[in-house]
Amino acid sequence: MVKQKIKAVFFDLDGTLLTSRGKIARSTKKAIETLHNKGIICGVSTARTPTSVARILKDLPFDLFIACNGQLVYTKEQMIYAKPFEQKALDEIISYADQYSRQMILCAKDHTEGSWTMRFSQSGALLRLARFIPYWFPIRKVKRALQKYSPNRRKQRYANLAILQEPIYQCVMLSAEYETEKLTAALPNCDLKRSNPYSVDLVPKGSSKLAGLRFLSAHLGINLAEIMVFGDHLNDIEIIQGAGVGIAMGNASTRTKQIADYVTHSNDQEGIFTALQYYQLINE
Repeated sequence: MVKQKIKAVFFDLDGTLLTSRGKIARSTKKAIETLHNKGIICGVSTARTPTSVARILKDLPFDLFIACNGQLVYTKEQMIYAKPFEQKALDEIISYADQYSRQMILCAKDHTEGSWTMRFSQSGALLRLARFIPYWFPIRKVKRALQKYSPNRRKQRYANLAILQEPIYQCVMLSAEYETEKLTAALPNCDLKRSNPYSVDLVPKGSSKLAGLRFLSAHLGINLAEIMVFGDHLNDIEIIQGAGVGIAMGNASTRTKQIADYVTHSNDQEGIFTALQYYQLINE
């Protein structure tokens, strides 16, 4: 049980706040409204962009937002922290993607640009579907086919994008887990974050949801020990470990469950409601 009063609760979106059908369960909505009415800050910590977050959460009383894996921290009224790529890191990513004809999107604050395939793959429906793709899926063959027949094969495909005139906070690249070591070596000024086995989120070195949460806790004058977080995948591990109470969903990856303070039911089985009841933050 919680020994210190919880003042804020943060939720990942895909696989956590959202069910496998991309909806927010009625019990979850009720729980968030209860937390809000009790004066407990409600926030999200996600790899999604602010535009995507706003579309999903438009009718819920959320107070704070950590987007792009910690690169953007904001309220509905103002941006309070933003950490874009330095030019050297961005140049390395663009050079790599152009050299190897990689499928990739670049994320500015309000929009994305890049591979149509990747932008389509980031749609809510396909993000949900990706969670059911078996690990034996031939991702190597699919990647090679996309590289061979993709329009990305033309030279300077990414280097000429207009979005590069804006600050870039995150890049999402088609890249399975077996490529992690190769990408880490090729992009030394980036950190790699994964929310599924088939694509990787590239962010500035030293960045994470936890880094965003640390900035936010200092800004608000709230200790990390007074914050509870919910998550389900590898990009949630650091924030689950760093917060006062870290909750893994029942559908979470094995590694995420192993480091959590508590493993609740899945996102399709009222997992958020159950955990908040367990920790006595709601009383129904």
